[in-house]
Amino acid sequence: MSRFRVLSIDGGGIKGVFPVSFLAEIERALALSSVARHFDLIAGTSVGGIIALALGLGSSARDILDFFVRSGPDIFPPGQIPTLRLLLGLERYKPQRLRTALAEILGTKTLGASCVRLLIPAFDATKGDIHIYKTAHSRRLMVDYKVPALEVAMATAAAPTYFPAYDSSEHVTLVDGGVWANNPVALAVVEAVTLLERRPEEVDVLSLGCTEETEDFRQRGHGGWFWLRRGILAAMRGQSRSAIGMARHLTGRAQGREQVVRIDPPVARNRFSLDGAKKLRELQALGYAEARHNLPRVRERFFSAEADPFAPMYA
Repeated sequence: MSRFRVLSIDGGGIKGVFPVSFLAEIERALALSSVARHFDLIAGTSVGGIIALALGLGSSARDILDFFVRSGPDIFPPGQIPTLRLLLGLERYKPQRLRTALAEILGTKTLGASCVRLLIPAFDATKGDIHIYKTAHSRRLMVDYKVPALEVAMATAAAPTYFPAYDSSEHVTLVDGGVWANNPVALAVVEAVTLLERRPEEVDVLSLGCTEETEDFRQRGHGGWFWLRRGILAAMRGQSRSAIGMARHLTGRAQGREQVVRIDPPVARNRFSLDGAKKLRELQALGYAEARHNLPRVRERFFSAEADPFAPMYA
């Protein structure tokens, strides 16, 4: 039976160093030129979308990791006072820093230049509706492949309060896909079994998170203040858990095993933050450790052979 391999990468700001460090160690340990060539479809939201785009456009995970370590402090500069900017009605960080950094790794290539099928969620604030960028892996997908990869990256990573909404060249206002699909794994599985017409039992999925905080969601009499932070965490965790559950329900079990492999290590509360560029090396070390631990689990399943070459419907 021909396997259809999916890589799904969550959003998580600078914590995206964890999944890309995991992939970089897989590349190093198995002497791979790029992990991208071992997957038939890559889905990513926000920083996961940036990673997916860079992989699809030919960067190795090692290249992307080096880019994050090098550019992270410029995108999220230390010494700023983000709370003061919020009180003034401004986003925490200036988008030009992010755009300049992304141009370094994505260049002027379009989404259609990807060597692998891509699925990148954003949110259309103009219509109040979802927006998913896709490569031309179906005859129905006649538009997105022409969009510059840099524009896709800016749209999927325009996290509310961190960066302003992104106004596309078509004058559509877009924000971070994490507001509705921070974990895009269910979208990826639905894409595989519907638009790409793969049988559920053929689909293997590697789903990478950006670490999960241990958190007590019981209110304990703290009222509204309690939910200012935990409400967002609860919504994101609920979306992620439901996405994993749907993906596993759709794919079922093959040969007595779950077809969705989820790697998202628990960490202590407040250990990492979405803009905490001071802990890049710690996130990198965690990615290395998780790859070393999980390599026997994922090697044969996802990295034993390259996927069939992707032939887009339009170019």
